[in-house]
Amino acid sequence: MTISDSPQTPDNISLPKQGFRQLIKIVADLRLAIVLLLAIALFSISGTVIEQGESIPFYQENYPKDPALFGFLTWKVILILGLNHVYTTWWFLSLLVLFGTSLTACTFNRQFPALKAARNWNFYQKPRQFQKLALSTELDIKDINSVNDILEQKGYKTFQENKAIYARKGIIGKIGPIVVHAAMLIILLGAIWGALTGFLAQAMVPSGTDFKVTNIIEAGPLSQPQIPKDWGIRVNRFWIDYTPDGTIDQFYSDLSVINNNGEELKHKTIYVNEPLRYHGVTFYQTNWGIAGVQAQVNNSPIFQLPMAPLNTNGNGRIWGTWIPTKTDLSEGVSLLAKDLQGTMMVYDQKGDLYSAVRPGMILDVNGVRLKIHQLIGSTGLQIKADPGIPFVYTGFGLLMIGVIMSYVSHSQIWVLQNEEHCYIGGKTNRSQVTFERELLGIIESLEPEKG
Repeated sequence: MTISDSPQTPDNISLPKQGFRQLIKIVADLRLAIVLLLAIALFSISGTVIEQGESIPFYQENYPKDPALFGFLTWKVILILGLNHVYTTWWFLSLLVLFGTSLTACTFNRQFPALKAARNWNFYQKPRQFQKLALSTELDIKDINSVNDILEQKGYKTFQENKAIYARKGIIGKIGPIVVHAAMLIILLGAIWGALTGFLAQAMVPSGTDFKVTNIIEAGPLSQPQIPKDWGIRVNRFWIDYTPDGTIDQFYSDLSVINNNGEELKHKTIYVNEPLRYHGVTFYQTNWGIAGVQAQVNNSPIFQLPMAPLNTNGNGRIWGTWIPTKTDLSEGVSLLAKDLQGTMMVYDQKGDLYSAVRPGMILDVNGVRLKIHQLIGSTGLQIKADPGIPFVYTGFGLLMIGVIMSYVSHSQIWVLQNEEHCYIGGKTNRSQVTFERELLGIIESLEPEKG
């Protein structure tokens, strides 16, 4: 008994190919690419407007259910849709992949064939072919070699076959769109790679302490190799420069990169817009605070107490602490400070203002001598690693080059000589007026050879 497979007909074999071609046609559609680009731009704007990587209480406070922003945007909607970390959501990355696929399909389906067609030699063999050109004329020339010489002087690359000439220049203008597409693909690749392998962290570090990157806010699934484990940061000093009217001019952090043995690997003072970069990780100066105060009661050792930010209902920033004046903690004073300039306010147990002090001053309170030595500032750092940035920068560089290349006109001129006349005509894809003047100049230079 034999079993025979049913033969496949040519129609059955071609069905998958037809389906694939139809899919490529849909993906390469310019309208789809525009819709995807607009969607990416829209969600990118939302990621700029809506604060990224904040805590849930932050969104609950700023995006309440009643009243909802725009009537629908609440903290629950933000968390469900992932608008608190737009650039790493699966749907945003899917949009980037789909847009990249559309660009790739368009490049191979349209741009490469257009470049191939532009590079082909295309001779006109019949006078009627010149009728379809917007600019053409007839000349009485017996030798078309003179036309060939003039075209070469004008920068055209010429090809001659018997009594026909094809000349072109500006082929780089056809390469430009391909470079633009390639640049956009590199940018998309960089964005995707950065989302998968990068991380974002924050740290509030008191002056004079060491820390390692641990407070990770956002991290891609492949980000673990980027998070530093064999080195950390030492905050040598943090200080603020104030203007004469008391407002903050700039704040600085003197940082050292140290290994696990405490040895310094790199040193830099950072400030706003001047970060520290080390092994692909960037430390930005973004915030500041008051970490603590050093005090002394009578002849006791100098001790340090932490200071915490107080709720002022939006009326500035104030830090406070409680300093015990007895060993059994039965009495003490409250200390408040609003900046690192030095002036602090002391309140007694009843909540009444007792005195104002500055670092180094001694205060007699509750039967003891209280000396405030100094305030300890803390630096707020944003820590970021994005391995996709080199790709993005490279892509933007190529994009600018590709755009400039795209503005180069691709001009073509045809010449045909028969027994009676010499026909010359041409066309260009842009800068039509400039091309017409150039072609008219070529024709005028050939007029003395008439008759």
